[in-house]
Amino acid sequence: MEPGAWFAAARAACIGAALLLAGAAPAAADPVRIVAFGDSATAGWLVPRAQAYPAQLQAALRKKGYDVTVKNAGLNGGTLAGALKRFDQAIDPGTDLVLIEFGTNDLRAGATMAAVRARLSELIRSLRARRIQVLVIGLGALDLSKIAKIHGVPYAQWKLPRGKYRARDGAHFNAQGYAILVASILPQIEALIARH
Repeated sequence: MEPGAWFAAARAACIGAALLLAGAAPAAADPVRIVAFGDSATAGWLVPRAQAYPAQLQAALRKKGYDVTVKNAGLNGGTLAGALKRFDQAIDPGTDLVLIEFGTNDLRAGATMAAVRARLSELIRSLRARRIQVLVIGLGALDLSKIAKIHGVPYAQWKLPRGKYRARDGAHFNAQGYAILVASILPQIEALIARH
């Protein structure tokens, strides 16, 4: 074989092998899809959307190298009763993890604690039926840890000092408050991502 022909054949073989290897390489894993599902404390009342906890959580996870998206499905005035009605709209196909923060507005609207527990249980069951992992978040004095324990899902309690880290209404969280809360749940989120 002529040297030039040999070189061309060798080059073609190398290119073919590289193409085969590239085709055999595993596809990049899909990003972990997280939905923050809650009321105004999730939506970020009185702070820019980029400073609400879902955006801060996404930024914190990406900074640590996780390929994630965190959808803000918070709704000002949102309730568990409403969450059950807008479930399919809020929870996209392919969602891996949902962070549930509801209950305060249900109680303000006159719901009993028994009704809150029943609605939260139904929401957790609906998510787990779709093989979605769940983290339940209790806000302030509202302790939902027993419901989380019954369903075998992790739980976080969001409680900051009264009057500190608040938005201008004195009740909702400001950006600094959200940063503290995100840091507090980050290890739990990372543990759930590891199970993904």
